[in-house]
Amino acid sequence: MMMRRLFTETRANHSYSLHHPRNRLFQIVLLSGPLRAEKGWSPRAPSPLPIALLLPSSATPSLLDVAGDITIVVDGESFLLHKFPLVSRSGKIRKMVAEAKDSNTSKLELVNLPGGPQTFELAMKFCYGMNFEITSANVARLRCVAEYLEMSEDYRDENLIERTEIYLNEVVVQSLEKSVEVLSTCEMLPPIGEEVGIPSRCVEAIAMNACKEQLVSGLSRLECDSESTELKSVCLEWWIEDLSVLGIDFYHRVICAMGRMGVRPDSIVASLLHYAQASLKDTGIWNPARTKPTSGMADNDQKTIVETLVSLIPTEKNYSIPQSFLFGMLRMSIMVDATIACKLELERRIALRLGMVSLDELLIPSVRTGDSLFDVDTVHRILVNFLQRIEEEDNEECGYESEGLGSPNHGSLLKVGRLIDAYLAEIAPDPYLSLQKFTAIIEILPDYARVIDDGLYRAIDIYLKAHAMLTENECKKLCKFIDCQKLSQEACNHAAQNDRLPVQMSVRVLYSEQLRLKNALSGSSGDGFPSQRISSGIPSAAMSPRDNYASLRRENRELKLEISRMRMRLSELEKEQMFMKQGMIDKTGNGKTFLTSLSKGIGRIGIFSSTAGGKRQKSGRKSRDGKTGRSRRHSVS
Repeated sequence: MMMRRLFTETRANHSYSLHHPRNRLFQIVLLSGPLRAEKGWSPRAPSPLPIALLLPSSATPSLLDVAGDITIVVDGESFLLHKFPLVSRSGKIRKMVAEAKDSNTSKLELVNLPGGPQTFELAMKFCYGMNFEITSANVARLRCVAEYLEMSEDYRDENLIERTEIYLNEVVVQSLEKSVEVLSTCEMLPPIGEEVGIPSRCVEAIAMNACKEQLVSGLSRLECDSESTELKSVCLEWWIEDLSVLGIDFYHRVICAMGRMGVRPDSIVASLLHYAQASLKDTGIWNPARTKPTSGMADNDQKTIVETLVSLIPTEKNYSIPQSFLFGMLRMSIMVDATIACKLELERRIALRLGMVSLDELLIPSVRTGDSLFDVDTVHRILVNFLQRIEEEDNEECGYESEGLGSPNHGSLLKVGRLIDAYLAEIAPDPYLSLQKFTAIIEILPDYARVIDDGLYRAIDIYLKAHAMLTENECKKLCKFIDCQKLSQEACNHAAQNDRLPVQMSVRVLYSEQLRLKNALSGSSGDGFPSQRISSGIPSAAMSPRDNYASLRRENRELKLEISRMRMRLSELEKEQMFMKQGMIDKTGNGKTFLTSLSKGIGRIGIFSSTAGGKRQKSGRKSRDGKTGRSRRHSVS
């Protein structure tokens, strides 16, 4: 197909270059033969991607030898064009040309044109009847510039507005991937993009297609159950990576639309996690060692992203959010100084499953200068939320079954007690950790949260060793939290010889050891069960029903604590018995040979004595019978 180019010249016959820094000449490409559409495409039925705009072959042939008669300036770049093809399709240019006739000017300027000179050039190609493709990368800008130039059906059939709408409705909206691509291009559009409704349509299309994928993934889940976990995640969450290219504002709108349309919470959380990793990957959100965000992204942008992602976390109680994600967002919210509401929401969600937290996750670095190495105040608030939840759940219970030995609340409380003791041991060597913050973490937990106090004793001993400048009163105040009766035998032996402990503490340890030895020798249980120490368990008539229920609950907790102590003591005795057996075996050399030889010796003794024994038994029976008879006769006489 032959092709000729016509470069429109100025009145001085100087040609304009397309790549001139200031003036851009619009190049008209005319085809010598008739334009033919692709096979299977018609103006009313768009072809498969890519769609080419095919205009009539009679695209202003009379302009072949006619110089341009109007100059349009867009963002400093000039386009020398012809009035006729422009005014036939653009209502805005028609009005501007009509107004310019009165002032005899041939130069117009379009201010704040959407998409800039590149998009205007595509629109002018459309006016001149030239071929170009509408794609997901330029359809949003073309739709906005068509609205700006008023290229509607009022001026020409199948104008640019209709062509872009066909592409949006029949191509973009039907595909989740195309909708994300178009939505990502809308971030740089002026407000006219919202007026024509491109972002809202893309958001709704993404949510709707995600719901369709969710229905399809129901079958894929059945097919992937027998496959590996990696393949299963690929089958179900392929579209999550596509959303990470969106800005935080559009991403917020998409996730809200997905929640309204019923997308699964696990898919939403997976998308949040991937978006956080993609958008905050340079800030150290998953690295606890880093305490300052990098300068690659503005602090305000980081703060907006963190607060938005936290607000998008699903609120369903029956779905558990990964604790690593929550702690990563909490660290990031502390770094960027997010709002208090954002931090408190993360702390509340972490407290819901505090028993599943690891020690490394709880070691949150502090960003304050001159403060301790770890953020102890945040951990204290998490503990307060956890204990409040435990108390609320206990108050909601109407019966006593939940207070049994296998109560989930009591089990999680014991786990948290062990976790906090390990946390105290980790932060104790910090020389900048004040005694007030250290004791605040200790005293926040109730007594029944610890079966034994060995972990607490170890943490206090480390703190005393790292803070040798504490006064005697401060040491006494710290050691009063240790219950000597809840220390194991090994801890008591260590405490009795520990020079860092106050004298009163050593005396208490020795006294408790003496009581334990006395109880072991006498076989009694010391003070007895808590039920015997408190009362008979019968509610008092002078107490209110609420007080009676609280008293019974306390008594039940102490009973469970006593049973736990007895189990610990039993395990210690079993270990001592095993050590004694092992020692006896080691002394005798080979225990198996000794027992085997001993059994063989006993067997030989039985074999050799069987015959003689039988004979003696018979003779003895005869003699006994004879003697018995004579004795009986003697006794009768």
